[in-house]
Amino acid sequence: MNIQLIDIFTNFMVLFAVIDITGSIPIIIDIKQKSGPINPLRVTLVAFIFMLLFLFTGEPLLNLFGVDLSSFAIAGSLVLFFIGLELVLGIEFFKYELNRSSAIVPLSFPLIAGAGSMTTLISLKSEYHIVEILIALTLNMVIVFLVLRATRFFERYLGGVGIQVLKKFFGIILLAIAIRLFLSNTGIQLAQNAA
Repeated sequence: MNIQLIDIFTNFMVLFAVIDITGSIPIIIDIKQKSGPINPLRVTLVAFIFMLLFLFTGEPLLNLFGVDLSSFAIAGSLVLFFIGLELVLGIEFFKYELNRSSAIVPLSFPLIAGAGSMTTLISLKSEYHIVEILIALTLNMVIVFLVLRATRFFERYLGGVGIQVLKKFFGIILLAIAIRLFLSNTGIQLAQNAA
């Protein structure tokens, strides 16, 4: 197994863009106001466990339904593409239901460990080493925890414009990665311009 730092970084950036914890700061603040204080460690651990379970049992579960990993990766690339469009264009394709009863439900699942995150994990698994994904996922969960701890600070520091810039930047990266995942799992090759 040859672990590449660049692949860890790529996995990290993909998961960071999909989880979009910085873009979720306004939602997190809204949930705090509606449901009271949030336990950042608990929310992070629940999301991390959800994603680990899907990372390791997602493929056998897919096999149970007769879906191969490449097909799921293609579907995942389409989900990533639409998430990227959401970030860049500021429109909402996916709807989230907020529940006043617990911060775990809207935050851990589906906001952090949602369909996009889980689909992304399986898509990444088709192309990268599991260790690289685990390192990237763990680093992302550390950032999720830190952002949950410092949500108000980030909102004051970045401001609305800063958060929007981050969303647009990571949206473009996510669109490019989604296209790459789609192409690599369909076998389509783009013509390269010779310089």
